[in-house]
Amino acid sequence: MKTKKDISESIRKVDSEEKISGRAPYTSDISVEGMLYAKTVRSPIARGVIKNVKLPDMPEGYYTVDASDIPSRNVVSMIYEDWPVFAEKEVNFIGEPIMLIVGPDKETVMNLADNVEIDYEEKNPVFDFSNSGVRLHFDKGDVVNAFERAAKTIEYEYETGYQEQAYIEPQGFVGYIEDGGYTLVGSIQCPYYVKNAVMDTMGEDEDKVRVIQAPVGGAFGGKEEFPSVTACQLAVALKKIQKPIKFIYEREEDMETTTKRHPSKTKMEAALDEHNNIIGMRSRIGLDGGAYIGLSGVVLSRGMLAVTNAYTIDNLDVHGDVFLTNTVPNGAFRGFGAPQMIFAIEMFIHHIAKDIGEDPYVFRKRHMVKQGDKTSTSGTFRDPIILDDMIQKAVEISNYHDKAKAYEDRDTYKGIGMSWFLHGCGFTGSGESDIIKANVKLRKDDEDNVHILVAAVDMGQGPKTTFRKLVADILDVPIEQVTFNYPDTRYVPDSGPTVASRTMMVVGGLLARAAKTLKEDWKEGEEQTVVKQYEQPDYVEWDQDTMRGDAYPAYSWGVNVVEVEVSKVTYEVTVTNAWSIYDLGKAIDERIVMGQADGGQAQGIAYGYLEVMNHENGKLKQKNMTDYIIPTSVDVPKMENHIMDNPYPLGPYGAKGVGELTLVGGAPAVALAIEQAIGRKVRKIPATPESIMELIDNG
Repeated sequence: MKTKKDISESIRKVDSEEKISGRAPYTSDISVEGMLYAKTVRSPIARGVIKNVKLPDMPEGYYTVDASDIPSRNVVSMIYEDWPVFAEKEVNFIGEPIMLIVGPDKETVMNLADNVEIDYEEKNPVFDFSNSGVRLHFDKGDVVNAFERAAKTIEYEYETGYQEQAYIEPQGFVGYIEDGGYTLVGSIQCPYYVKNAVMDTMGEDEDKVRVIQAPVGGAFGGKEEFPSVTACQLAVALKKIQKPIKFIYEREEDMETTTKRHPSKTKMEAALDEHNNIIGMRSRIGLDGGAYIGLSGVVLSRGMLAVTNAYTIDNLDVHGDVFLTNTVPNGAFRGFGAPQMIFAIEMFIHHIAKDIGEDPYVFRKRHMVKQGDKTSTSGTFRDPIILDDMIQKAVEISNYHDKAKAYEDRDTYKGIGMSWFLHGCGFTGSGESDIIKANVKLRKDDEDNVHILVAAVDMGQGPKTTFRKLVADILDVPIEQVTFNYPDTRYVPDSGPTVASRTMMVVGGLLARAAKTLKEDWKEGEEQTVVKQYEQPDYVEWDQDTMRGDAYPAYSWGVNVVEVEVSKVTYEVTVTNAWSIYDLGKAIDERIVMGQADGGQAQGIAYGYLEVMNHENGKLKQKNMTDYIIPTSVDVPKMENHIMDNPYPLGPYGAKGVGELTLVGGAPAVALAIEQAIGRKVRKIPATPESIMELIDNG
């Protein structure tokens, strides 16, 4: 067993352990002297009022922790503050936390939790899209006039399902009292999100809450906002019990009760002129937010902003809703609303072309965005757009046109699909400058070792390598001279969350500026510190109320091509090949980018045809890795990925975002390939064997 001081020091210095042994202390590996264990008591019903709670006989040294123990506010501080730390009077989804059972023996804690008896007055749950919790709207041009003068209109509706992040390491924290405050060590993406949420729930000043990132076994957005929930619960328990506590989810508990990608329904209507050009479009997207809004409002916003994807349409009317249902709350997942909308618009453009008898490739190219065009929110695409070159490269390496022609023979049940897409880098609009206000720090010690001090988290995507390479290169020192320890809010400034494809472009950009300043003023053998704060580019103008202006300072671009075979007997899909081209500005480390490309594309393609999750009366039916199918090495096709340089002037060495970009085009590419293979329009994903059979049988 380690002491509290040992734990914090070992996490901070884990870099050297990883380099030498390959080992890293994940949260579940951590033990502290006198440590207790916590287990959540959860609601078994989707909606109801708590009438009575009967506890089992509690042995000495065992505790309950619930809403009555919260010292300040029973709410988890997020963008929308509607998510309670513990249910107090009512429950709104199956699995909602009501209390913790805490004690020294884990098995006893589990048994006690199972024997808590709660009486409910059940209410009728809501599962349809009828109760809007957030409603957003923006427009562009004059859509009314566009539809009035249209030669024809075409309308379709598209639907997407849940997607589970399926990270290797479940949610978890170890917490203890330190210097009269709360220290929380956990598997997280956003140390300051956790810190601020705990401060708010506990009513404490910032010097009383310390958050340390342990090595993270995957996240994909699933450890963005949700750890704030468990951290607040744990902090309440620490205050009451005053002993160290380990709070780790089991896999089924994690899958049943943590946030997912939002299911969506999107209605698209296009106005075409007499030359079959799209002159206007109406869109309405609905996201299933689950029981609480949390981050769903900003997920909706990013989804809506992607409404025209990589196309220019001059007249738009875009509406969006987050609908509240009595299901597990949904939240952040790589792509953050864009995958749902990009699936819809890519399929819609293709379906319009089919309906008017035009080659979809030609039709899509005619509407493709160009430098200087207006974005969906009436901002401007200022930087060079090399999408045409990227598409040509994708066509060449995949032999797209020849295969597309050959696979029109329906007897083959083969298909090839191409998607092209964009992804905005960083937080939407003024989020970086007005809300996040990122700070970074470089500290040089008297031995001339340089320490990177940022809150950015390495969850497998590589900043522990890329940040050090970036700083070392600018300073012209060996990379071994640069250290980036796991973030600890006692030592690092708030550089913002590790989300929104902002890590290299925004945080890395600040580190590059700091390194240049340090280099210019380098003093051998002296301690020096440089701090830099984010400054919004002058050209970015954004009105959040109207959702008008430059939503992002820069965009990354991608092209995916996917080839499939569909079994004539079982209707199972086999993805045989995948090709991708990406413009992410400039790769700081090409090997890491290629890893992102492989993983992101596999995740995006699987979203389109393989990953099935649904609920029955609010209870998820896929709650473990046996029931919920993700691609294995057998399912992942041969992939060929290419990067085309297009440096962004304000990014470090020209770098833009990459992490989310590599996922967002996979689903429409595989759906279009399946569509060609079976000769039926695909309007719902995942395109499972059951849904494919229904399409073939019923048209």
